[in-house]
Amino acid sequence: MSLRNSALLAAVLVTTALAMIAFYAPVDADQGLSQKIFYFHVPIALTSYVLFGWGAWKALRVLWKRDEAADLESYVAVHLGVIFGALTLVTGSIWARASWGVWWAWSSHQLVLFLVLFLFYCAYFMLRFSVEPGQRRANLSAVYALFGVVLIPVSFLAIRLASDFIHPTVFTPQVGKNLPRPMLITFCVSWAAMLATASALYRIELAGKRIDARLRELKELLA
Repeated sequence: MSLRNSALLAAVLVTTALAMIAFYAPVDADQGLSQKIFYFHVPIALTSYVLFGWGAWKALRVLWKRDEAADLESYVAVHLGVIFGALTLVTGSIWARASWGVWWAWSSHQLVLFLVLFLFYCAYFMLRFSVEPGQRRANLSAVYALFGVVLIPVSFLAIRLASDFIHPTVFTPQVGKNLPRPMLITFCVSWAAMLATASALYRIELAGKRIDARLRELKELLA
């Protein structure tokens, strides 16, 4: 898919998702309108996992296939994953404050684990930019990204196993009972919109980084 079509698809899905959140998804009986943050918070969080996973896959290609292009692709994926991770923390805090009266709860293991995952990937950039560009930096960044992906299932399982009121578990084998069909459909469209947005942003940033790299090469040749 071309960059233009990717951006167009993201725009259509985001518009559709916003319309469904506003007019199709019912208002939650317990939390009221604040529950609609769910359609932003959860898709953003899941998309951050996908981006970190994609970054790890590209990192594996760096180490396994010696794919030079995969180093930049892994970096861009991790960069966007950190941005989506920050948005996850922000939207989660807003939702918690609006619904339960607290911004953060250190006693909640799943919140702390996601924060650890987020900070771990923030440190990725400290490592990457402390090493001169080249194969050594690509290898170190790849190893770090692969270690980070191990924290993803730990963070996800913590949410699944949590029993506190701050982070209720919605998606269970009885998802149809926990989430009415209009809410489930709206959530699926919202997540598709978030994935399409992440894909478009990934393509845009990757294209920009590649152009920047080529310009630097031309300047070095002309110097």
